[in-house]
Amino acid sequence: MSQALSGTLKKTPLNARHRSLGARMVEFGGWDMPVEYSGIADEHQAVRTRAGLFDVSHMGEIEIAGRDALKAVQHITSNDASRLAVGQAHYSALPTPQGTFVDDVLTYKLTDEHFMLVVNASNIMKDFKWIAAQIAGIGDAVAVNTSSRYALIALQGPVARDVLQTLTGLNLADIKYYWFTTGEVAGVRVTISRTGYTGEDGFEVFVPPASAERVWDAMLLAGRPAGVVPAGLGARDTLRLEAAMRLYGNDIDESTTVLEADLGWTIGWKKEEFIGHDVLRRQKQEGVTRKLVGFEVLDRAIARHGHEVFVDGQKAGVVTSGTQTPWLKKAIGMAYVPADRTATGTAFEVDVRGRRVRAEVVPLPFYKRPPSQPSS
Repeated sequence: MSQALSGTLKKTPLNARHRSLGARMVEFGGWDMPVEYSGIADEHQAVRTRAGLFDVSHMGEIEIAGRDALKAVQHITSNDASRLAVGQAHYSALPTPQGTFVDDVLTYKLTDEHFMLVVNASNIMKDFKWIAAQIAGIGDAVAVNTSSRYALIALQGPVARDVLQTLTGLNLADIKYYWFTTGEVAGVRVTISRTGYTGEDGFEVFVPPASAERVWDAMLLAGRPAGVVPAGLGARDTLRLEAAMRLYGNDIDESTTVLEADLGWTIGWKKEEFIGHDVLRRQKQEGVTRKLVGFEVLDRAIARHGHEVFVDGQKAGVVTSGTQTPWLKKAIGMAYVPADRTATGTAFEVDVRGRRVRAEVVPLPFYKRPPSQPSS
């Protein structure tokens, strides 16, 4: 994330709100986005203990509709969409023929003949062109880029449900994790999804862009007594890393396969066919040569994205994500290492600014929501 002239960037419907709140704005995926308001560590802690409000309207939405919509979604995504009920979502990969990532997506089943994929901001046009090309020969199914129809606001943290409940007549307790429904929030017709990218319980609310400021303001006002704060991309990144959620462009991309990324659970192995299935089935049978692991730095240093990883003195990869985590108070990260060196406790080294520091493999995720917090 780097500073850039906002005039050259796309803006979400909440851009003016971020500036009025004193956010530090940066370029991210071609968008002018808030990286922090009160500070990354403060916002991170707020989400873990109370709740944070995020503008994620830069994310894209691609809808697939028609009598053969399910067949199309089954072909282009790795997970088994036939198992979704109307009102349910799941995490999936958009794989290449080589089993690597065009992108990672959330698949929402709106009706039996209508699905929506939520895709990463920097990949919207790439994904749309890819999807349209891949489903062109699949009967009655059409893809439409509907990103401009939605603003997306995420309320994440232990008090998220109680705060949002004051603004809607829906019983939010009835919405299970990775399910969604439609209704009103602050008098605005929206879709409410019990999903997020922080490791906490929370909701992502799809809002008409013209009503985004109204819903954002209402959430902030309703959350003020509970200590809800606006949060930026900086805290979103440190939170998702603690929860070991992959970031496209860092941890996964078109050079890493779904199995190498340790995301085999997103593959519908009983599906007859999907793009890249033959490569992934072969990797499942034969094994992969490298795999993404979580690690903790043992010396006083912070391993960051791009730092080289050494196993037995030999370069073996790079850190894909790394930081000093505000909640766990540890230097953690993820990296691809040889498949035979992925066991918990396995030692390796990371080159941090010319100094080799000790690290060891630890289980993922680094952080799990306490059992006392609601998860469904």
